[in-house]
Amino acid sequence: MNRINYQKELEKVLAGLPDRKRRLFLHSCCAPCSSYCLEYLRQYFAVTVFYYNPNISMPEEYRHRVEEQKRLIAALNAQAREAGARAESAPGRGGEAPNAQAEVFSQIRFVEGPYEPEVYFRRVKGLEDCPEGGERCFACYELRLREAAKLAKEGDYDFFTTTLTISPLKNADKLNEIGQRVGAEYGVTYLPSDFKKKGGYQRSIELSREYGLYRQDYCGCVFSKAQRKGQEE
Repeated sequence: MNRINYQKELEKVLAGLPDRKRRLFLHSCCAPCSSYCLEYLRQYFAVTVFYYNPNISMPEEYRHRVEEQKRLIAALNAQAREAGARAESAPGRGGEAPNAQAEVFSQIRFVEGPYEPEVYFRRVKGLEDCPEGGERCFACYELRLREAAKLAKEGDYDFFTTTLTISPLKNADKLNEIGQRVGAEYGVTYLPSDFKKKGGYQRSIELSREYGLYRQDYCGCVFSKAQRKGQEE
């Protein structure tokens, strides 16, 4: 069976968008992963970043990642305001409006979901011994995507999606499968993606360096942390 190329599916959706910007509810796992996704998607959407990651078991780790996400968004929004101001002050050409692309510089909004690790542990109960990247991770994907779909529907967003597909360690096929399923349940369109494609993952590394972002070496849950520690010993 042929695998679906979700990057191409995304490009098809983007090519068919109307001129006016649609609203996108973007679940983010962390600032580094969101960096390229935001650079790419804000050209087409008015983006709201939704930070909901109850899998992060340590409160200090959770807060650190939240603050990094906020810091990145603040920096991107400041750059967008500066670029928009420059474009508006530039002289028009041939009688055209001086800033034909002003809509590109829309501000990124931020929504922080509840920090509820107990919900994560209930969801993965019985899956504690599953290998990393298996059924426990799939349950975690669904927990986060389901909450994103629910709020996207409540907020009347046009699309929702997740930054998780940018990671080479995450199963993009499974993420897209879950996203489409829960989107259909809630009645909101899931935006297909495989953000690691076309140099997306490498670009996220470059942007992380540019903004000095904290790049963690595990997903955030106690299970991935223990596996990472075991690999180092």
